[in-house]
Formats: sequence, C-alpha cells, structure tokens
Amino acid sequence: MSSQPQSGLSLLAVPGLLIRELWAYRGFIWASVQREWRARYLGSQLGLGWAIIHPFALILLYTLVFARLMHPALVGHSGPFAYSIYLCAGLLTWNLFSELLGRSVGIFISNAALLKKLSFPKLSLPMIAVLSSLLHYAITLGLFLGFLLLIGQFPGWALLAAVPVVLTLIMLTLGLGLLAGLINVFYRDVEQLVTLVLQFWFWLTPIVYVQTILPDWLRALLALNPLQPIIQAMQSILLDGQLPNPLNLVYPVALALCLLALGLRVYQRLGPELVDEL
Repeated sequence: MSSQPQSGLSLLAVPGLLIRELWAYRGFIWASVQREWRARYLGSQLGLGWAIIHPFALILLYTLVFARLMHPALVGHSGPFAYSIYLCAGLLTWNLFSELLGRSVGIFISNAALLKKLSFPKLSLPMIAVLSSLLHYAITLGLFLGFLLLIGQFPGWALLAAVPVVLTLIMLTLGLGLLAGLINVFYRDVEQLVTLVLQFWFWLTPIVYVQTILPDWLRALLALNPLQPIIQAMQSILLDGQLPNPLNLVYPVALALCLLALGLRVYQRLGPELVDEL
C-alpha cells in the first residue's frame, strides 16, 4: 500500500484515500500512542499515576487559589466556585489546543529517523499526537467532572454538547498544525514562531477574563479569534449546564474545514519531498 496520495487525485478523493490508509495502519497508530505514554512515565515510581496526579493538582490549585483565597466575582453567578469553573473550563480547552498544536508543528522533524527507516502514512504522526492529547484531556476532564459532581454543579445532559465542540477544536487544531508542521520541515523558524504566537493568543482569548470587561472595539476585533466561541461554548456547558448556541460555532467549523482542506492540499504537494528534506 502506498503511503502517499497520488498527485493526480482530486482534492475530494484525497481524504477518502488517506482515511483508508490510516485505518489500515490503526494498529501501528494505537501502539505508538501506548508506547509514547509508557515512555513519558518510564522509570518513575508512580508510573502512569502521574497522568492523574498532574491534572488533579492543577484543578486543586486553581480551585483553592481562586475560590478560597482571591474570591473573584463572576457577573451573574453567586456560587463560590463559579470563577474556578469558568477558568478551568477555558484552561482545559486551551491546554488541549496548545498541546496538540505545539506537538504538531514539530511532529515531522522530531520523527525524522522513523520516517527514514519505515514506510507508513506520514499522517499517522499527527493522528498519534491527536489521540495522545485527547487521552490526556479525557483524564483531566474526567477529574474536573468529578469535582463538579462533588460540589453539586455537574452539567447533566448538556455535557453531550461538548463532543461536537471538542471535535471542532480538534479539526481546527489539526488543520492548523498540519500546515505549520509541513512548512516547518522546510522553514525551521515556524516552530519558534508558533510558540511565540501561542503566548499572545492565550491572552487574546477570554479564559482568565470575561469579554464583557473589554471595550466594544476590542470585542469586535477578538471576534475574529476562532477559539473564542469554542471556549465560550465549553464554559457555557460546564459552568451553566446550558447548550451553546450552534450558530456561534459556524465560524470555527467553517475555518477548521478550510484549514483541513488546505493542509491536505499542501500535504499532497509536499508529502513526497518530506523525507528528502529531513
């Protein structure tokens, strides 16, 4: 089986071919995710227990600091944990985005030796990053949901709406990460640029603040940020137990599809040259 889409195929045919190739290598992808997780905690006394301890400590820290020490107020919410839930909902979503994008931009370079030795679909590498990041996110979200259940603020059936929201985030990040990762093979400054952009991007997203405190002109400008409606949707689900307005997700979904299509087009053109450049 060829690991590269043929250059003569139309863009509409490429996704189907790539999906079939990735499915054929599903065993390799899942084994790589497991191997990566074992390697991350290899040699430590608690092993995979650290995958639970780290997010648990993070949630506990934000809860104690903001709910018990700083007592920040959140307009429209009188509960003692309102701001902590608002903050954690945004941070968990952001961490999934930043971790996956940060890994994707250097995914081909960091696996150069593997690409030179083995023949497999190169898109397996971004999929490994997606599954690994999702696994970490699922553990952290599960712990956070346990906290919400403990304090009596579990979102209920509204939690099901998180599935399409997270899927939108994954598509957006995968499209952007694939583009950045491919370009980074030929221009190594891209990885450093993405790291810098993420630092500014974080503060241009309503995570530690609410957008209502911003002037109208700045709110209109930040509306171009595709992460804003995604994170607000997660905050609405986890804080208020309400379904997000699906119309608010039209923009990030459309952008995600465009980025994925562009990423596949660039992959179709540059994929055969990756190994030689590496």
